Amino acid sequence: MKCPFCGNDNTKVVDSRPVDDNTAIRRRRLCDACGKRFTSYEKVELAPIMVVKKDQNRELYDRAKIEDGVLRACHKRPVSAAQLKELVDSVENDIYNRGEREVESSYIGELVMEKLKDIDAVAYVRFASVYREFKDIDSFMDALKKIIK
Repeated sequence: MKCPFCGNDNTKVVDSRPVDDNTAIRRRRLCDACGKRFTSYEKVELAPIMVVKKDQNRELYDRAKIEDGVLRACHKRPVSAAQLKELVDSVENDIYNRGEREVESSYIGELVMEKLKDIDAVAYVRFASVYREFKDIDSFMDALKKIIK
């Protein structure tokens, strides 16, 4: 790996350890030429997944979209950042574990709702109201009754 300071491509690893939930490896490196240390991260790159939208358009899977939706649903709710990260990680793992190159957006939405329901009922209802696009109060009340049961 090239040294970011001097550009020399002769560096050696002086320490390696797993990061967070063992999804990446942190490597401390030392440049043989200038003697400076720097850190690199190694993570498995998975094959890209296409999301099939309701209108049958396709777009690349984007974790940030799930994070944004969950963050909005949990706004001003007693849900920690760690819980949000765990939820998004879990959804992402489920998507990749399917082993398919395409996944329906409805599948992702249902996964998020299922996991939100266990964390915070209000956040679940917020997410469901946007995701399911309730047309009237009756459909909204039906969703609420399902949570109560």
